Amino acid sequence: MQFTCLLFAASSSSGQALVQMLPILLIFAVFYFLLIVPQQRQRKKTQEMLSNLKSGDRVITSGGVYGTITGFRDGVVQLQIANQVRIDVSRSAIAGLQPEESDGGGKQGDSVKKK
Repeated sequence: MQFTCLLFAASSSSGQALVQMLPILLIFAVFYFLLIVPQQRQRKKTQEMLSNLKSGDRVITSGGVYGTITGFRDGVVQLQIANQVRIDVSRSAIAGLQPEESDGGGKQGDSVKKK
């Protein structure tokens, strides 16, 4: 009879421990799906973009410099930012590709010149 009471007490305390741990587990699950998974997707997308860079791509660096890729060396990318002006930046400093400009897009200066 004492053995049965001990088993019941042990199962009751483990049930309470599970109930006490449930909010912590739920918070971890929420953080995982709202923070960690999107960050992993973004990192994978960025790594894919960096591995697919080629000469002639127009890019923007993390420092805000716009340029056209002219060459590669090890982990360094050479950008042409103006005529006769080339700079070397780390491949990891490339923040993204510059969107292609379309002919019908209209530039800022076009709207000012129309009077």
